[in-house]
Amino acid sequence: MLGFLRKIYNYNFSKDREIARRLRPILGFVPKDLGLYKLAFYHKSTNPEKANGATQNNERLEYLGDAVLGTIVAEYLFNKYPNSDEGFLTKMRSKMVKRNSLNRIGDEMGLDIILQEYNNARLSRSMLGNAVEALVGAVYLELGYERTKKFVIRKVLRRYLDIHELETYDDNFKSQLLEWSQKNGKTVAYKVIAKYKFEKRDRFKVAVLVDGVKVAVADDFNKKAAEQTASEKALSSMGLSFPEEEQDDSPLPVAARAEH
Repeated sequence: MLGFLRKIYNYNFSKDREIARRLRPILGFVPKDLGLYKLAFYHKSTNPEKANGATQNNERLEYLGDAVLGTIVAEYLFNKYPNSDEGFLTKMRSKMVKRNSLNRIGDEMGLDIILQEYNNARLSRSMLGNAVEALVGAVYLELGYERTKKFVIRKVLRRYLDIHELETYDDNFKSQLLEWSQKNGKTVAYKVIAKYKFEKRDRFKVAVLVDGVKVAVADDFNKKAAEQTASEKALSSMGLSFPEEEQDDSPLPVAARAEH
C-alpha cells in the first residue's frame, strides 16, 4: 500500500514528477525511488565529484545493469534457441548487447531527452548506451531479477531489436575484410597510429592498410573494437558494405532532439 501511494505521489506531486512521467511509458510503471533513476542519467562528465563518499554519476548503475542485461539476454537466447550451440548463442548475445546496439536502443527509447535535462555536457552516442545499462541497473535494484527480466524482454528486446534479422547479420567486419583480401590476393594489416586519453580512459586510433595503403581509420577504447570499426569503414569505402551506425563518441545533433 505504501509503495502504491509513493508512486501516486511521485507521478503527481513530487518535485521530480517530470522524470516519473517520462519514465512511465518507457518502463511500464512509475518508479518508487526517483533519486535512483535520476542517478541513472547523470554522466560522469557532468558529475565527476563524490558526495559523502558516494559517486554521483551513473557508472555504478551502468556496471550493475551491464551484468544484469548480459545475464537476461543469455537466458533469453538459451531458451529461444534450444538446439543452437554455444558459438551461435555467444555471437547473438554480442550483437544484442554491443555498444552500437545499446546506443541505438537508447536513442529510440528517447533517453536523450532525459540525459539533456541532467547533464550540462555535450551528449554523445555512447552516453545513450550507458544510460540504457544504468536504467536496467536501477530497475533491478527496485524490482529484482524476475521482474527486471520481464521489463528487458518486453520493453527492450521485443520492442527495439529484430532478433530474426540479427540471426543472419554478420557484424564481424574484420573477418569479412580478411576473407575478401584472401579471395582477391590482397594483404590487410592494422596499425595503432595513436593512443590518447578520452573520459580518463585509454583510447586507441587504428588504421587499416590494404596492400600497404591506409584506407580507413577508427578509434575506440580497445584495439579490437577499433579494428572492427576500421574494417567496417574500409569495406564501405571500397563499396563492399555500408556502415551500420555512427561512431560511439559522435555527438548527438542538438537541434534534432526537439523532434523526437
